[in-house]
Amino acid sequence: MEDNNEITFNDMDLSPEIMGALKKMGVKRPTTVQQKAIPLLMDNMSLIAKAPTGTGKTFAFSIPILEYLNMKADFVQALILCPTRELALQITSEIKGLGRNIKGFRVCAIIGGQSMKIQSEKIAKKPQVVVATPGRLLDLVSRKMIDIGDIYTLVLDEADEMLKMGFIRDIKKIIAATPNDKQMALFSATMPREILDITWQFMEGAAEIDVMPKAEDHPDIDEYLIEIPEKDKVDAIIRIMDSSSIKKAIVFCNTKVQTEKVASKLEASGVSCRLLHGSIGQGTRNRVMDAYRKGKFDVLVATDVIARGIDVDDVEAVFNYEIPNENEFYLHRIGRTGRAGRKGCAYSLVSYKERPRMDEIIRYTACDPVKITIDFT
Repeated sequence: MEDNNEITFNDMDLSPEIMGALKKMGVKRPTTVQQKAIPLLMDNMSLIAKAPTGTGKTFAFSIPILEYLNMKADFVQALILCPTRELALQITSEIKGLGRNIKGFRVCAIIGGQSMKIQSEKIAKKPQVVVATPGRLLDLVSRKMIDIGDIYTLVLDEADEMLKMGFIRDIKKIIAATPNDKQMALFSATMPREILDITWQFMEGAAEIDVMPKAEDHPDIDEYLIEIPEKDKVDAIIRIMDSSSIKKAIVFCNTKVQTEKVASKLEASGVSCRLLHGSIGQGTRNRVMDAYRKGKFDVLVATDVIARGIDVDDVEAVFNYEIPNENEFYLHRIGRTGRAGRKGCAYSLVSYKERPRMDEIIRYTACDPVKITIDFT
């Protein structure tokens, strides 16, 4: 039986520009999905990949795109669709890092919540790669502000999430506006019927891979479970941060209202923190994230709306103030720490009524958090 662990980036015949960028970013070995997807996409095959989040999908589709760019052309060559603004910005940032050594390379994000003027200026710079949310992209296409009629590659990232958010009709319109002979890559953690319909309708003959993440693909995160009354949760966060000398953390809540309550309590205790939730405008979100990256405050209190888009390398700990309503959200949350080869910690603060929900998450994710206690006497 073939051992995929033997496949390295050196085996993939990548350019010096990409190899240099990977080295600069501290990426030493390809994850399982990269080992399987990159050779197929480099061979100009379309691809249907069932792969959970956090397995390195962005590099899996970005590396082949960058390797085959025509730097003499001045039209959009690759289009990447994803469900949220935050994920679009994260993917854009990662592609910029990968393409840092390619002279003249340009990538831009087309997202809702940003002015048409700004996006028009980005498009005028002739990016080779565009990362977009479906609704805003379709709006720009209908206004003839962007032309996607000559693209080489179309990527649908987190297709099941785009389905949940009601983008399926927009996606089909976008596919129809692109060339028939393009390369397509679809990545999805699950394959509901509507996603299968897209693969049957538009991706006949595509290669298929089903990636179960391996232990070495996962970040180095120590997971802890603390059974604790609701009233003591903020004190527990402060005590853990103090005892472990944690300077940069994220606290996840399930609702906007709860983020505001928790942030207020943390600030009253002398902890510097800021909020991120779905009702906060994109400009403010960007400013908050920029300040967080620069270390201008210690704790980000956030909802799951932005869990996938928080791309900060040096987050030391994640706290689940409330246990997430969806099993996969647990993985999205804790995946914000332990990035770029660093070690991270994830603490789940579980009240009595949340124990059944946490038990289900443990079964679903196969995580094995260590139970710890905090003595408030």
